Amino acid sequence: MKIIAHQPELRPALPFICACQDYHQQRDLLIRIDEILTTSGLETEFVALSMKQRGFDPDAHTAKEIDKFNRTSILALRSNIARHLLRAEHREFCVRVAESHLLQWFLLIGRVDGVKAFAKSTSDRFAHWLDEPNLQIINTRLTALLAGTGGVSPIDLGLKKQIDFSDIFFDSTCLKAPIHFPIDWALLRDIVRTLMKATVLIRKAGLRQRMPQEPLAFLSEMNTLCMKMTAKFRTQEGRKHRKTVLREMKQLTRRIGRHARRHLDILEKRAGETGLGEGHVRQIKERIEGVLKQLPAAIKQAHERIIGGRKLPNKDKILSLYDPDVEVIVRGKSNAEVEFGNKLWLGETREGLIVDYQLEKEQRSDTRHVGPAIGRLCIEQQLPVKSAWGDRGLHSKANEILLKEHGIKSGLCPRDVGELAERLKNEPGMKEGLKRRAGTEARVSILVREFMGKPARAKGFTHRSMLTGWAVLSHNLWVLARLERAAVPEKVAERMREAA
Repeated sequence: MKIIAHQPELRPALPFICACQDYHQQRDLLIRIDEILTTSGLETEFVALSMKQRGFDPDAHTAKEIDKFNRTSILALRSNIARHLLRAEHREFCVRVAESHLLQWFLLIGRVDGVKAFAKSTSDRFAHWLDEPNLQIINTRLTALLAGTGGVSPIDLGLKKQIDFSDIFFDSTCLKAPIHFPIDWALLRDIVRTLMKATVLIRKAGLRQRMPQEPLAFLSEMNTLCMKMTAKFRTQEGRKHRKTVLREMKQLTRRIGRHARRHLDILEKRAGETGLGEGHVRQIKERIEGVLKQLPAAIKQAHERIIGGRKLPNKDKILSLYDPDVEVIVRGKSNAEVEFGNKLWLGETREGLIVDYQLEKEQRSDTRHVGPAIGRLCIEQQLPVKSAWGDRGLHSKANEILLKEHGIKSGLCPRDVGELAERLKNEPGMKEGLKRRAGTEARVSILVREFMGKPARAKGFTHRSMLTGWAVLSHNLWVLARLERAAVPEKVAERMREAA
């Protein structure tokens, strides 16, 4: 694709700050990441992928329009990296950009004649600038540049010790969805809350249907029933009491659903009489329709489990009204016997660089992840992997055969205690490798908790996949920027002195 290089704005020198070591560490980190982005050519690759995804044809636009697109794409790349490094939400991040000379310098928006910052809505659009497959390409490209594979020449970052791709350490975790614990009768409360709040918006716009009381009064009635549901939890008649309260909840929920349906019908017929915009009307309609569609199934689920006392398979359960891609993950952790979200698979190098990741939409056993991961690493990325390490959940006879066929040493921890003791005693490097693999647990925690949030605020599998791609890219740049350098080149040292 045709990409016209643009001249960056003249960035003012960073102000001199003394007696603040944390600031100097943050400044050096951003300066180093800026250098990596410039040296690696990731920005050019990012712009090319942005053009392809958006169907932006450079031949059909002027040089000024192309330059504007390039600047916006680079700003999207850098703002997402900076926001994940700062662990900040969109609103907080935009405020910090507007008041921080360091962030303005890194985002290339600091100019002599003024600063053109952006708002939280723009920051949110930047978070969805590239889809997950293209973010996977960017992350793979960075790995290829470091390893010198895929027909590209390795970049020289001046590291004291080059990245070692011979040992890969695997682990998996649950990327939790931002939902409350899926209690059956609590879903009915969520239905009432969503429908009545949407009904309030319709009535405020001037469209009204006859109701026995104001919409928010129904919320109060449902909250009363929720308190009654938990009132006799440990008493002898508690089960009978919960059945009685659930019948009242079901009746109230159906009645509220009918009120919401009538308000939706009048909105569809007379939307032009309101002052609501087209997008606002569409959002209200989607909100009501999405919940009404699940209302019968939610009532049936609560009836089957509370009144009927029957179990339902996980695939038939409604875990969240607003996020259909949530899976039930049972891993038996001490702090979470059951988790709700999607399984995240990771593979890292000894230096902590994440070279393989996959967010699974449908849950499967950990042993079935090893084969596809080896295919991505050895065949697609052509990395010189010599050893693969993992915990007991990854060990299986099929995986042992697979690794042997690829000429890769198996460092998967055996399930059998006797076999483990024998291998630790007789295989050189087995003990040290498994000890290092334990550190992958910390890497998983760093990526999920520090770069994605607690919990990750992304609804739907598509958005969580994009969040994972951005988090991996930001994390890898953070790792590279903190690695020890052999010697600082004179040009870089001069640049750092000018920036200071």
